[in-house]
Amino acid sequence: MTAGAFRRVVLKLSGESFAEETGFGIDAAVVERIAAEIADARRDLEMEIAVVVGGGNIFRGLAGKTRGMDRARADYMGMLATVINALALQDALEGVGQVTRVQTAITMDKIAEPYIPLRAIRHLELGRIVVFAAGTGNPYFTTDTTAALRAAEVGAEAVLKGTHSGVDGVYDDDPRTNPNAKKLDTLAHFEVLSRGLNVMDSTAITFCMDNHLPIIVFDVTQPGNIIKALIGEPIGTVVSSGEGP
Repeated sequence: MTAGAFRRVVLKLSGESFAEETGFGIDAAVVERIAAEIADARRDLEMEIAVVVGGGNIFRGLAGKTRGMDRARADYMGMLATVINALALQDALEGVGQVTRVQTAITMDKIAEPYIPLRAIRHLELGRIVVFAAGTGNPYFTTDTTAALRAAEVGAEAVLKGTHSGVDGVYDDDPRTNPNAKKLDTLAHFEVLSRGLNVMDSTAITFCMDNHLPIIVFDVTQPGNIIKALIGEPIGTVVSSGEGP
């Protein structure tokens, strides 16, 4: 297999990428497919892979706020949803023989380790997958921002943002409603911000820009795309500190 383009990465998976056709719940077959791809990439490419999972397939804090819930409380509920997804992914990974650790930003030592950066790095060095759950542990921050923060903390070389909506990268408009939307193969962080493009939230983009972390946006629902992104095949969109098109 082709050598990986990176040594250590953080893969960001939305909760919706785990969902059943209804958009909610956990589709075991989908999680198993994603887990097998991640395990194969770690083994065959000898890469160090950490994963940040969202919780939108179970509960989303912003959705709770729109129904009149306290925003902070709703966000904490969303963080707990990410832990459920992390445990599902851990179970699927270990089912294919990949040793995995879940680390949570909110202490729950009966089911996961607390997030400790140096311990996470050591797990990665030993060939384990580390799944980061419970976001940053603080309300008002998305799991996109968590992925950017954890990538910087563990010394990752890139953030891989897996999309779940069938869109294979970043476009200048929504390709689902505009058939003339143009796919952008490369972009600069500042251009994502200035053009208001839907890649990650602005806090995450700014953090990646300040820390020179490239972002690879690709369709995670297509089998084989995780490994393609890891080996540097030209799929999706690359957002970096360089000049955009």
